[in-house]
Amino acid sequence: MDYKPRYVQPFTLTEAIALDVPVITEEITRLRNSIQRLNDTQSILEKILTQPGGKDPEMSQAFEENKTVIGSQQERITILEQALREKGVVLDGHYSLSTGSKAAGDISSSGSASNTGRSTDEISQPDVEDDGVYL
Repeated sequence: MDYKPRYVQPFTLTEAIALDVPVITEEITRLRNSIQRLNDTQSILEKILTQPGGKDPEMSQAFEENKTVIGSQQERITILEQALREKGVVLDGHYSLSTGSKAAGDISSSGSASNTGRSTDEISQPDVEDDGVYL
């Protein structure tokens, strides 16, 4: 399958398909958490920028850079979800990987990652040293 990303990504669809399903689902969860935090920051920046005298160039630059990062991370999730589909994992509207639901048996119904022994709450919390998937 040929996928042309809009943003520069640290991996290709082919490389993502080679990853184990638990690695893919954990990365999707991490990215969703990151996007949520970026969106929270965007709300704060937008309030500051719309106030009288709030046209700080650094704040404006951060707001624009965050938009790019959010778009890139959303695209990365799309690539990872496509990799799951290629592996035969069915993604449907009845569950979300970010809430600890089941994805092809890799995340148990109790909400813990079966291969790591960590709860999904632990997975979704960013580690200081966790920078994502490196290939």
